Amino acid sequence: MAWDPEQYLKFSEPRLRPAVDLLSRIALDAPRSVYDLGCGAGNVTRLLAARWPEATVTGVDDSDAMLEEAARIPSRIVWRKRSVGDWAPEAPADLVYSNAALHWLPEHATLFPRLMSMLAPRGVLAAQMPRNWSAPSHTLVAATVRSGPWRSKLEHLLRPAPVNEPRFYYGILAPLAASVDIWESEYLQALRGDDPVKEFVKGSYLKQFLDQLGTSDRAAFEDQYAMRVHEVYPSESDGTTLFPFRRLFIIATRS
Repeated sequence: MAWDPEQYLKFSEPRLRPAVDLLSRIALDAPRSVYDLGCGAGNVTRLLAARWPEATVTGVDDSDAMLEEAARIPSRIVWRKRSVGDWAPEAPADLVYSNAALHWLPEHATLFPRLMSMLAPRGVLAAQMPRNWSAPSHTLVAATVRSGPWRSKLEHLLRPAPVNEPRFYYGILAPLAASVDIWESEYLQALRGDDPVKEFVKGSYLKQFLDQLGTSDRAAFEDQYAMRVHEVYPSESDGTTLFPFRRLFIIATRS
């Protein structure tokens, strides 16, 4: 999927908060090597570099647009274009961090153990992934796909929820770790603007569907989806739209 940094960062504050919450729970004093997998535009990578100023910090992403945006601000961070799915560090890492990226990859039963194997002793894997595929914001994407003339073009993009139950991750990580901390949080995001839920989802999950459509169908698809989500997520009296969003957090420390 071709990412659009401007669209993604329209709601930078609610997208950043889970990343900060994950970062605050990492109990590492002085890691030497820190990797941000799926670093996007680099706003979280810069927080990692600020917390550990002596560490070598590398942001990894496969989007030219996102990495170009990340590199606009001069820093000591190393930016690497690489698919997270086949990434490997040059030497065992002290911290592998990933915010809202690993859910795009399949086969978590092998992905997470592979990431653990890339850690140095006492190294940490810290990941946050959205887990709201059963929420109307996402189920209504499928409903819109299946209810219009674009169904044959888009239905193949629908897939089962990519993030498993928390106990699944505990089961695959606990045998490999000295400690595993897993929790979920549901953020009541207070969004503003026109069709804010549609615009939020358009920055990530919705974009892959829109990219397959021509101008006319794209506009019609957006309008239909916006109408559906507005019924479920109406505006409050002050103009705010409340959008609950569940996220899964994992911090695993290697033995």
